[in-house]
Amino acid sequence: MQEIMYLAPELVLVATGLAVLLVGVFLSPQSKNILGYLATLGILASIVLTVESFGLLTMQGFQVGYSIFSETLSIDALSQFFKLVFLAVALIVSIASIKYTENSDHTEEFYTLVLFATFGMMIVASANDLILLFVAFELASLATFALAGFEKQNAKSLEGAMKYFIIGSVSAALMLFGLSFVYGATGTTSIPLIAKNPSLLIDNPIGIVAIVLLTAGFGFKMALVPFHMWAPDTYQGSPSVVSALLAAGSKKMGFIAAFRVFIIALAALQPDWQFMFALLAVVTMTFGNVVAVAQTSVKRMLAYSSLAQAGYIAMAFAVMTPVALGGGIMYALAHAFMKSGAFIAAAAVVWMITSERKGNLDIPDHLDSFRGLGKRMPLAALCMTVFVLALAGIPPTAGFMAKFVLFSSTIQAGMAWLAVIAILNSALSLFYYARLVRYMYFLPPEGKDEKVSIPFPYAAALLVAVAGVLAMGLWPEPFVELAMKAAIVLVPF
Repeated sequence: MQEIMYLAPELVLVATGLAVLLVGVFLSPQSKNILGYLATLGILASIVLTVESFGLLTMQGFQVGYSIFSETLSIDALSQFFKLVFLAVALIVSIASIKYTENSDHTEEFYTLVLFATFGMMIVASANDLILLFVAFELASLATFALAGFEKQNAKSLEGAMKYFIIGSVSAALMLFGLSFVYGATGTTSIPLIAKNPSLLIDNPIGIVAIVLLTAGFGFKMALVPFHMWAPDTYQGSPSVVSALLAAGSKKMGFIAAFRVFIIALAALQPDWQFMFALLAVVTMTFGNVVAVAQTSVKRMLAYSSLAQAGYIAMAFAVMTPVALGGGIMYALAHAFMKSGAFIAAAAVVWMITSERKGNLDIPDHLDSFRGLGKRMPLAALCMTVFVLALAGIPPTAGFMAKFVLFSSTIQAGMAWLAVIAILNSALSLFYYARLVRYMYFLPPEGKDEKVSIPFPYAAALLVAVAGVLAMGLWPEPFVELAMKAAIVLVPF
């Protein structure tokens, strides 16, 4: 019974998802808006329970945490930190989706998929066994596959969902193949037991094969180049609220899984995968920023920007110091607020363009749709400005603090060349972020120029994301402390 209570945040999410699904059956489309508030309430309850468990870990001085259910799940600072990341994204998406699902016949299905996807991500964060890790991965993936193609009448949504599904299936096969090699070499699927028998992997050439396959499998979820092919089309074609969940939430699931598998289970093979991650980080951040410059679709630009952000976080694997890992973990939370907020701002603009039936309806998120947004929808423009400045690493935002910790730790570790490449990439990103700000504030709107009232759910979601971005930038100490405690689980000081 006590072990079940450790999973209270996850159980609350599952119960909320089932309640939303059952209640929605008996409601008319006009009265289904209440389901969004119910889902949001469940997510808030889960956040409170997760924060309480994090506080309990801190008070009791657990550096490693404790394991439950025959050591298949680990409740530690690392798992709880990433659970907060996933729940923060789910909260922002849930609030904004109240408007997106307004008068929809499928509101209950949408929120149930969001809650179950978040549940899968949270189990991945705690997974201490390779089999459970894979099952939780697939639970979250199947839910996001359906969400990506939620607009069944939208050809781009279906195209993005199909690419996501096909490449995701291939990556799942590669991941499972790699996990099977690890099991074949060590005779166990327990991550701690694998770590305790390093000689079984060092002396076996099959370990190298496992690393290659696992890098491809996890690289898909992390959207690292060259495993990123699905991301731009999927992020652009999916509903903007779903793009926020994928870019800010689902991607972090790949990172927490890779942290546990590579840094803990495959620590003995660190010399073999460390340089590979350095190379992937450089290629990913450079490719993402260079291609983002040429984009005229804001959601597609944010997609390539998200690739670059993944490259920054991947630097933690290359540096492998406790401070660098703490910086990468902190960056994951900062990116969750920045990227989810940016996609919600794009969702508000798409709503404005489609409701007015003007502009480029084939690409409602075109740069021209953002012309004069500072006059037409001031709150959305202001929030988007905060998000893009944070993504560029401008103080006093979460992006600046996370980059400062990560980049400075890279220099301290003697990898100044990697930090210089990352800084140059951040400078390059300023071009396309500044271009978006220019469109919003310095160019006149096309056609109508009267103000548009932003729907309350979008406004509330944007304010939550802005609060997170500014809180991490203006008051970084508690976030740095939590990130460092999470990093201790991976590499003790």
